[in-house]
Amino acid sequence: MTSIKTQQDLAIFLLRITLAAGFLSATASRLNLWGRHSSGWKNFVHSTAETNSFLPQSFAPSIAAVSTLAELSMGILLLIGYQISKTALCASVLTLLFAIAMGISFGLKEPLDYSVFVFSASSFLLSTFPRYKWSLDQLLHP
Repeated sequence: MTSIKTQQDLAIFLLRITLAAGFLSATASRLNLWGRHSSGWKNFVHSTAETNSFLPQSFAPSIAAVSTLAELSMGILLLIGYQISKTALCASVLTLLFAIAMGISFGLKEPLDYSVFVFSASSFLLSTFPRYKWSLDQLLHP
């Protein structure tokens, strides 16, 4: 019989891995690593401009580059399990900002339909745990 603590450890691990996969899949799509299923960089910059319609369009390439670098970094850090609490908190803030921008530009339905608030809240939840089993953090700080 599996203990509650083991189930919680597994749930935390799965949450960390699925959040990492979400960030890494999105960046892979922008960089055409999903082949014909990729969105591509040009489409992502266009989407960034639409999502941040309240900002000058000239900001879109910079926002796209910074957000991609942030998402790639967070995805890798979450995947290997390094600095999980800080990384997850940053992921929560980034995705909350994304949800707010989507809400301003497209209405509340869009970030709800794409579960952006769920992604943000999940990241925040992950940031609150005192330990992370099966992670680099656990190896470095047993």
